[in-house]
Amino acid sequence: MSSKSDQPAETQYLDQTLRPNRWDDYIGQKNIKDNLHILLTAARQRGHPPEHILFYGPPGLGKTTLAHLIAKETEAQMKVTSGPAILKVGDLAAILTNLSPGDILFIDEIHRLNKAIEEILYPAMESGKLDIIIGKGPSARTIQLDLPQFTLIGATTRIAMISSPLRSRFSGGVFKLEFYSQEEIQEIINRSAKILGIGIEPSASQEIARRSRFTPRTANYFLKRCRDFSEVHGNGKDSKADMSEWVKSQTSGATLTKESVEKAVAMLGIDILGLNSADRNILKVMIDKFNGGPVGLNTLGAALSEEQATIEDVYEPYLIQLGLLERTPRGRIVTDKAYQHLKSI
Repeated sequence: MSSKSDQPAETQYLDQTLRPNRWDDYIGQKNIKDNLHILLTAARQRGHPPEHILFYGPPGLGKTTLAHLIAKETEAQMKVTSGPAILKVGDLAAILTNLSPGDILFIDEIHRLNKAIEEILYPAMESGKLDIIIGKGPSARTIQLDLPQFTLIGATTRIAMISSPLRSRFSGGVFKLEFYSQEEIQEIINRSAKILGIGIEPSASQEIARRSRFTPRTANYFLKRCRDFSEVHGNGKDSKADMSEWVKSQTSGATLTKESVEKAVAMLGIDILGLNSADRNILKVMIDKFNGGPVGLNTLGAALSEEQATIEDVYEPYLIQLGLLERTPRGRIVTDKAYQHLKSI
């Protein structure tokens, strides 16, 4: 019977297992890493906590990972919460008053803080003061508490929803995370495969990378699903004899192949560009029902039985990024590239 130390790394929380623990392991976002290196080094030399930092960009690009790396680099304790979790001013006050000098407070989805709570954050970030109003009406009074020096790190997918006064108080910098190149995604896949004990051929990691929407989180998800498929069905083997040989070969370091990856992602409904069935359905509905557009968002939502916000925030960005869809003053239009892609699959 194997001991706990013999178990695969993913018997722990998988996201935590795959998250880089050193700057050298964090792939991509070079410009941000260079700026953070200067910021953290200067703060360490002065003996002060780093200034407040805001990260923004699409989901899955590594905002939370950067926050954890900053905490490790500064050897600081990090308290983690999220915008929706802070419902009342008292919730934020409790968090801030429990911080120790040099601590890092990480607020994910910070754009979902309500305005009353933002107002409390302004003096806390600027001067380390927490103003609390006790009582109501004529008997109300204000108490001002001194806070220890701390660093606030915010992360958001919708920076436009953060008020200008709050954005301006991130004096350490506001950093936008960019999508990754295919080469960077392939490097991330190879690193994750090594951590999880998955052998993978270069052609297999390339196939996963090209479908991963330039996003590490998606790449790791596809890697795990391809591993699952390979363990259940073998590396593309169909016959029982082939399967038997493949199962035996696992002890000798067999790897994920291009063939098994292609079958696994096909089962997931992911095509060569990383589009899923919902993405393709949007394009097909626009072509079949609206002759490729232009079509308004309201009409498109009704035709797809989808909420407008879901189409606009979840599906459209990637389709537009690939050049398959265009937004015009008259509505959405399917591009020639989309027609060619749908014909090829």
